[in-house]
Amino acid sequence: MNYKISTEPGARLRIDKWLWAARFFKTRSLATDAVEKGRVRIGGATVKPAKDVRVGDLVEIEIERIVWQIQVLGVCDVRGPASVAQTLYAETEEGRQKRQQENERRKTYREPAAELHGRPTKRDRRVIDKFSREG
Repeated sequence: MNYKISTEPGARLRIDKWLWAARFFKTRSLATDAVEKGRVRIGGATVKPAKDVRVGDLVEIEIERIVWQIQVLGVCDVRGPASVAQTLYAETEEGRQKRQQENERRKTYREPAAELHGRPTKRDRRVIDKFSREG
């Protein structure tokens, strides 16, 4: 299949559709939700899902508390393979360094509540109550 990628300076596409085509999100609805929640910024400003992203724009995307800073190199309105999606953007060097530092920090320092899932068990509740009374 032939994927038409436009790299002209005036080329534009909806941000939610571009995020989906660039494979930052699995579905367009997930991309739309992220944009609506303010996790996507173009030029530092939060946008709405219908906002057009243009070639040359600087986009910040927050996925699971990790911020990607990318430069838009092209637009494609269909979702293709990863090899095609990677040609749509280039990560900034500053953004790459910050992302790698955050990944290293996550490896070194585990979040205490990361292992907790759902409600505490009866045993967990007793331990919590014990510490609550002592403090």
